[in-house]
Amino acid sequence: MDIQALYSLFLSSSGVTTDTRNLKKGQLFFALKGEHFNGNSYASAAIEAGCVGAVIDEEKHDTKDGKCILVKDVLDSLQALARFHRRSLDCTVIGLTGSNGKTTSKELLRDVLQKKYSTLATQGNLNNHIGVPLTLLELTAEHKMAVIEMGANAQKEIAFLSGISQPDYGFITNIGKAHLEGFGGEEGVKIGKKELFDYLKTKESPVFVNASDPILMEMSEGMHRILYGTDEASPNVYLTQNEPTLHFGWSHNSYTSGDQETQLTGSYNISNIAVAIAIGRYFEVDEEDINTALREYTPTNNRSELRTTEKNALILDAYNANPSSMKHALQSFAGNQSANKLCILGDMFELGEASAKEHMAVVSYLEKLQLKAILVGVHFSDLVQQYFQTYRTTEEALVALREANLSNHTLLIKGSRGMALERLLEVL
Repeated sequence: MDIQALYSLFLSSSGVTTDTRNLKKGQLFFALKGEHFNGNSYASAAIEAGCVGAVIDEEKHDTKDGKCILVKDVLDSLQALARFHRRSLDCTVIGLTGSNGKTTSKELLRDVLQKKYSTLATQGNLNNHIGVPLTLLELTAEHKMAVIEMGANAQKEIAFLSGISQPDYGFITNIGKAHLEGFGGEEGVKIGKKELFDYLKTKESPVFVNASDPILMEMSEGMHRILYGTDEASPNVYLTQNEPTLHFGWSHNSYTSGDQETQLTGSYNISNIAVAIAIGRYFEVDEEDINTALREYTPTNNRSELRTTEKNALILDAYNANPSSMKHALQSFAGNQSANKLCILGDMFELGEASAKEHMAVVSYLEKLQLKAILVGVHFSDLVQQYFQTYRTTEEALVALREANLSNHTLLIKGSRGMALERLLEVL
């Protein structure tokens, strides 16, 4: 089946699905394969449950009722369909990537743009070679804006995702020390993230650039830049209060916002707020609508969340961590005026040969800031058990913290996703 025929079938469907556990009648099923599963074996079940068709790449799973579409590679077909659908829609697509803050920036921007436009944004962290196509295939003729988050842990991946999503505008949140192992070091991270700008440059498309970030200014040299973030390049956004939640203000031309209270924690979120404001104003979202969207945004999924339990105040930022985001979180926490502050930090993954160096750098930064800490994970434990209280696993830390019965503390909880430090909440 050629792409036009597949697209016609898609248009007659109620959308796409890759999971028979939550499919809806009328959807088109794509039988993706992974290390521990083979979607081809569920093609029959998908059709029996009401799917209009099943895209498969193993002939033996053909149901012989005319509803299976045999292709060379299901994933390639999903990506090709998303690419074709993207070209068929009159929708402004804003692409974004970066080392830290992608998801928060995306969600803040989504909420701002929704004040004026029908807007679709990447769900959760579906920002890879499967998630980006699935997001694009949710676009309808009613959508006027799409915010597409692109993640990567190696070079060439952002270039590939840009080719699928074909953004009209783009921005990079920052360049930091994330996925050093896959990218091949810090310079590799810079090259990999810049692939979004490289794609947009071929189209002479605009990019939004924080004028206070010298790395991004250098990377975007010679491009059609829309600058923000300084007095000379407004809107300029500034921190007014950092606890218990982040407050900010902003100015643009003759407009001054006044103090705005958010539900976010961490001064590092100022840059995420700034790009949402800058893009919102570029697309003529009303200033007060922007403020309302940012005030009402509620962080979820363990990202910059402030939680209060019967015993402690928690700053929960345990969705992920890398050396750059860890430093920003600690710097912000050091400025917190609460008594009895304590960090609970988990290992940072995917650092390759730089792992020992970067974990020791975190320890040195803790000492510089004079912060007390409990460190969790084999990387931290092997290096610094003589300096800090350490546990090799989250389970060991859970047992110890249950016995310690901490109370009247303000706790920063941060670590890589694989550490799952949110499991500690039950005893905190």
